[in-house]
Amino acid sequence: MLKIAFSPIYKYELPEGHRFPMEKYELLPEQLIYEGTVSEDQFFHPPSISDQEILRTHSAEFLHKLNNNTLSKLEARRIGFPMSPKLISRGKHIAMGTLMCARYAMVNGVSMNIAGGTHHSYADRGEGFCVFNDFAIASNILLAAGEVQKILIVDLDVHQGNGNAKLFENDKSVFTFSMHGAKNYPLKKEKSDLDIALPDGVEDKAYLNLLSEHLPKLIDKVEPDLIFYQSGVDILEHDKLGRLKVSMAGCKQRDEMVFSLARSNKVPIAVSMGGGYSPNIKHIIEAHANTYRVAQEMYF
Repeated sequence: MLKIAFSPIYKYELPEGHRFPMEKYELLPEQLIYEGTVSEDQFFHPPSISDQEILRTHSAEFLHKLNNNTLSKLEARRIGFPMSPKLISRGKHIAMGTLMCARYAMVNGVSMNIAGGTHHSYADRGEGFCVFNDFAIASNILLAAGEVQKILIVDLDVHQGNGNAKLFENDKSVFTFSMHGAKNYPLKKEKSDLDIALPDGVEDKAYLNLLSEHLPKLIDKVEPDLIFYQSGVDILEHDKLGRLKVSMAGCKQRDEMVFSLARSNKVPIAVSMGGGYSPNIKHIIEAHANTYRVAQEMYF
């Protein structure tokens, strides 16, 4: 059974006109249930992860500021959300959701988190709508517990996974792969283990050819015990922040390729949604829903 992490706390109230489409976290589960792709019993509600576990990844000073709502205005501005205890609690539930997804994936082959993919978060700061780094937190817990020995992060959000790259730059247990827009956020890129920087306007054929050229080789080289997949849909042609021209069909083909390679190589895959900023919320939901449809059809 495809197990999906979701909690009502994932939906966080933002000021009117904020560019982050927070409503997708409520609409996506509703759509998946309505169309019959999944049923309600496939969703699980993750509890909050402990501060002790967060400290495997994030600094004590950063966590203290978050817990006490004492970030400076500049630090909060870099994150991009109005800061509140509820936002911090949300991030802790999301991180636990990703950890639990990893463990479900190791049993069922795949598991998915309705939120997460917060790849711009560093040890000592958050950026770009990212507070805690859920992939890094989960990776460090699993590695410390000896549940896995090698992890591959496949980050296909349009923005480079700069937080992932920096957090694991000296850790050979986690291989970071990011395929992203060369001229997109963040302005200053970090060095992943493998970066593929795409020019503006890349379309389906070039995008998929690059992915098919590199990802199979990476899986063979890294031999991961687990893949974390950041399946951002901000690569879409109508995304207002993406600057690429990948179609809805091309985005779905991307997901099919990633899942097919993970499945054929018998590597468990845990998926977090990442970004998506199309002006029409229907496009965001459809693209994210495709990821779930593909996983459900391919594995179950």
